[in-house]
Amino acid sequence: MKASVLEATGNLIYRDVPDPEVDDHSALVRVEAAAICGSDMRILQHGNPRVRPPAVIGHECAGVVVEAGSAVTRVRVGDRVAIGADVPCGQCRWCRNGLGNNCAINYAIGYQLPGAFAEYLPLSRLVLEQGPVTRIADGLSFDEAALAEPLACAINGLELAGMALGKSVVIIGLGPIGCMLIDLARAMGADRVIGVQRPGLRLDLARSYGADAYFTPDDGNIVERCQEATRGDGPDIVITSCGSVEAHEQAIEMVAHRGVVNLFGGLPSDARRMSILSNTIHYKECFVTGSHGCVPRHHEMAVRLLEQGAVRVQPLITHTFPLSRISEGLAVMKERRGMKVALHPHA
Repeated sequence: MKASVLEATGNLIYRDVPDPEVDDHSALVRVEAAAICGSDMRILQHGNPRVRPPAVIGHECAGVVVEAGSAVTRVRVGDRVAIGADVPCGQCRWCRNGLGNNCAINYAIGYQLPGAFAEYLPLSRLVLEQGPVTRIADGLSFDEAALAEPLACAINGLELAGMALGKSVVIIGLGPIGCMLIDLARAMGADRVIGVQRPGLRLDLARSYGADAYFTPDDGNIVERCQEATRGDGPDIVITSCGSVEAHEQAIEMVAHRGVVNLFGGLPSDARRMSILSNTIHYKECFVTGSHGCVPRHHEMAVRLLEQGAVRVQPLITHTFPLSRISEGLAVMKERRGMKVALHPHA
């Protein structure tokens, strides 16, 4: 089969690789859509200790089961499925308690396990028994279903932030995740949703998601503007869906008393340390949490939200390419000329 293989850091080659083998306990998926994630870009540019070249990366995907072993019961040939990333080991205390994204091993599709930038994706016994493999309805496109994985991560973030009916939410960073969070916050009962983003393509697209207010750095003091827009009290929840230290600091400054800040977006390794007066947290009695990845139940929830149209992801898919032209898709991502790029291995 054809696949895009990470031969070494910075070197991705589209070439022939051996067809995956399927035993009694595994299955094979014909990949119909695989989206490029920012973490794929980081693996390509900087490497990752969990990825040992030569390797096939890519973890946001959907397709059709074309082969299943005799002992497999979770999927059947012909099933349309979406595949997530994080796969619990099933043995450690984190995985046994439903917190597989905190597993020390941290198995993931496109990391230690074969990824989706290929014509076919093998699902091992571990993936089928423990991982995020979710059947999708006929009405949901493969491109949309591939984005269940990042949406699942967004669900994890708002869960950790205590999202509930009547909460006000500020989302700093309106890339693909930020736009999903606008819809998701509404679906989870938000009373008021505010987006913060620099002017440009991302803000233009994000406006179609209908947040109650949008602010840019050109509008003055972001902390003050967001507090004013939430009746002067500050937002109940602030989620930073961008890799900015300044955003993390602003989030803590603006959040309401007893509010929650979720540091969703990771920072580059060379980022400066966050500078915040701890008294701000002390006197506000606010809570600061982080989130990364998700667990299989989040992935299933994400698929159902997509099927219901509660969260829109089709507007975020600004570019599509055959897998053979993955270099063009990577360039779109690197130069921020779009939002999400979907790759089609069989195009």
